[in-house]
Amino acid sequence: MTILDGKKLSQEIKAEIKKEVELLKQSAIVPALAVILVGDDAASKTYVSNKAKACESCGIKSILYELAKETSQQELLALINTLNYDDSIDGILVQLPLPSHISKDIVIQSINSNKDVDGFHPSNVGFLHSGIKGSFLPCTPAGVIELLKAYKISLAGLNAVIIGASNIVGKPMAAMLLNEGATISICHLQTKDISIYTRQADLIVCAAGSVNLLKADMIKDEAIVVDVGINRINNTLVGDVDFENVSKKASFISPVPGGVGPMTIAMLLKNTIRSAKNRLRQG
Repeated sequence: MTILDGKKLSQEIKAEIKKEVELLKQSAIVPALAVILVGDDAASKTYVSNKAKACESCGIKSILYELAKETSQQELLALINTLNYDDSIDGILVQLPLPSHISKDIVIQSINSNKDVDGFHPSNVGFLHSGIKGSFLPCTPAGVIELLKAYKISLAGLNAVIIGASNIVGKPMAAMLLNEGATISICHLQTKDISIYTRQADLIVCAAGSVNLLKADMIKDEAIVVDVGINRINNTLVGDVDFENVSKKASFISPVPGGVGPMTIAMLLKNTIRSAKNRLRQG
């Protein structure tokens, strides 16, 4: 069994990004990421803080806009519109979830797709599902692909099962694996028996947000298991996979923490640098 070490790989990626930032600065381009946080959700604050630290470590300028929970949708859209037209900003990220009175879909669509470093804008999603390269890819599934490739895992021809059908992870993960030549099944809340699919899978990506959802008797020997789940139990982070027991059967497995999480942030930084490079070319 081999651990898919996302923490180590992300550090290597950030070291390369730091070099790219230095080159961009020589051309008077300072890569900049604008992050908007609405409300005081504790988990969101932690995620935003981690992203800011990662930016700082690579020389990327991180600008945080902290808005009150009562901020209206119109006020939020006005801020996004200002950032859309600010040539010094390369990436715009609105931290989810948003307060219930604000439409997530409207907010995502309001972001300039060329600054959509989260990869959630419908035009970027359309490029992904059409298999057209050049768009921003959602960071978590992109991080999974990068992690698997780093360990020389060939995805073509694999039977892959994704547990979870969210727009942020499950659906784009399926599209990316399909684009890599894997055969895809997606399990979700309406799936009657997930194990029917997982026992046949060469690769399982678990992204449901349910502790110990994937157990050892649900996978075949030598399966590749990627745990995207983040669950907090008594101030301890755990994934969706029964790691202790599943790791005894899997050929590769990602831990929580230290697996996909660091890769998500690394992909966000890569998207921001890519946008900055586009700004340099258009300069």
